[in-house]
Amino acid sequence: MFAIIAAVLGGGIVAGTALYILDGRLRARAARAAEEAARALEEARQRIALAAKEEVVAAREQLQQQLSRREQTLDQKLGAVEQRDQELQRREQQLEQRTRALGQREQEIVVRLEQVAGLSAADAKQELVQRLEDTARDDAAALVRDIKEQAKKSADREAKKIVALAIQRIAAEQTAESSVAAIPLPSDELKGRIIGREGRNIRAFEAATGVDVIIDDTPDTVVVSCFDPVRREVGRLALERLIADGRIHPGRIEEDVKKAQADVDAGIVEAGEQAVYDTGIHGLHPELVKLVGRMKYRTSYGQNILEHSKEVAWLAGIMAAELKLDTLLAKRGGLLHDIGKVLTHEHDGTHVQLGVEVATKYGEQPAVINCIAAHHDDVPHESAVSVVVQAADAVSGSRPGARREAFETYVKRLTQLEEIAAEFKGVEKVFAIQAGREVRVVVTPDTVDDAAAARLTEQIARKIERDLQYPGQIRVVVIRETRAVDFAR
Repeated sequence: MFAIIAAVLGGGIVAGTALYILDGRLRARAARAAEEAARALEEARQRIALAAKEEVVAAREQLQQQLSRREQTLDQKLGAVEQRDQELQRREQQLEQRTRALGQREQEIVVRLEQVAGLSAADAKQELVQRLEDTARDDAAALVRDIKEQAKKSADREAKKIVALAIQRIAAEQTAESSVAAIPLPSDELKGRIIGREGRNIRAFEAATGVDVIIDDTPDTVVVSCFDPVRREVGRLALERLIADGRIHPGRIEEDVKKAQADVDAGIVEAGEQAVYDTGIHGLHPELVKLVGRMKYRTSYGQNILEHSKEVAWLAGIMAAELKLDTLLAKRGGLLHDIGKVLTHEHDGTHVQLGVEVATKYGEQPAVINCIAAHHDDVPHESAVSVVVQAADAVSGSRPGARREAFETYVKRLTQLEEIAAEFKGVEKVFAIQAGREVRVVVTPDTVDDAAAARLTEQIARKIERDLQYPGQIRVVVIRETRAVDFAR
C-alpha cells in the first residue's frame, strides 16, 4: 500500500519535474525567438534608415548637380550680357566721337557757307523760311485758282442759264419817283386862290397835309414837295380836288384832305392785295399786306420798291423752280425782303432789322425771316431759298436802268473804289469803269507775280465789301503785263 502510494508520489514528482524542465525550455526558446525577432527588426530598421540616407544623399547630389549646371548657364549668360554691354559702350563711344566730328564738320561748313554767301546762319535760315513760305503760298494760290476755275466751269454755266431764263421771263416796268409832284392848273388865277388872303389857305393846306406847296413863276403849275411819298400823294390828291371844285378855303381843305387820306389808305391796301395776288402768295397777315402796299410810295435809288419787290419775288420763284426748291417760299421771301424800308422814317434801325422785327411780329416762318435778314449778308444764310432771294435782289437792282443815284454820290463812290484798290502794294494804276461795276488794277510785274496777282484780286474784293456800300456787285480785274523793249540801230 505504501509502495503503491510511494510509486504514485514518485511518479507525480517526476512528472512535475518534467513539466518544470519543459516549461524552462519553452521559456528559453521563447526568449531566444524574441531576441532573434528584435535583432531582425533592428536589422530591418537599420537597412531602411540606410536606404533613406542613401536616397537623401543621392537627391542632394542630384540637386547640387542641377544647381551647378544652372549656375554655369547663368555665368555664361552673364558673361554674354557683360560682353554685349562692353560692345554697346564701345559703340556709344564711337557714336559720340562721330557726333563730335560731325558737329565740328558742320561748324566748319557753316563758317565756309557764311564766308561764301556773305550771310549769317540766322539770315540764311530766315531766307530759307521765307522761300518756303513763298512757295507754299504760291502753291496754295495755284490750288485755289484751279479749284475756282473747276467750280466755275459747272456753276457759272448753270447759274447763267437760270438767271437768264428768269430775266427773260420777267418784263416788269420800273417807275422813278421823285420828292416833288407837279400839279397843272387851268389858269394862273388859281394860284392866288390857293394862297388865299394873307396866305391862310396855303398855310391851312400845308398844316393839314404836312407837305410844302411851291408856287413860283412857272406858268399854270403848282408843285407839292415832301420827303414822305404817302403825304405827298395825299397832298397831290387833295389839291387836285380843290382845284377841280374851285372852292378853296380852310374848311373845304380839311374835308378834301381827309377824303384824300382815305383814298390813299384804300389805295395802299388795294396795291398790297394786288401785289400778293400777282405773286400768288397766300395767308399773308393783313398788316403785312398794308406794308406791302405802302411800298408803292417808296423808292430806293430811283427804283420803286413795290415793283422791285414783285420783280424779286418773280425772279426768286423762277430760280427756285429751276433748282427744285420751294417756289412759294422763295416768292414770299422775295416780296417781303425789303419790307423794312417802309418803316425807316418811323422807327429806329436799318431796314433789315425793321423787316425782321415786323415779320416776326406778324408770325412769318423762320425761313422767310432769314431771307429778310440775310439778303445783305448781315447774318448767315440758313437755306438755299435765302441765297436765291439774295441773287434775285441783286439781279433786279443791278440791271441797267433799274436804279439811279445822285451824280455826286456816283462820283464819290467811284473815287472811293479807286482809292481802296490803290492802297495795296505793287498797284501802279486803278481804273473804275462800267459805271463802277468793274475796277481794273494794273500792277508792276517786278513786284507782283502771277500767283500774287490772283491773291490780290481776292484781297481787293474783300476790302471793297468791308469798306464800300454799293448796289449789285463789282468785278475786280488785276492786269499784269511784262514788256521787253529793244531797238534796232
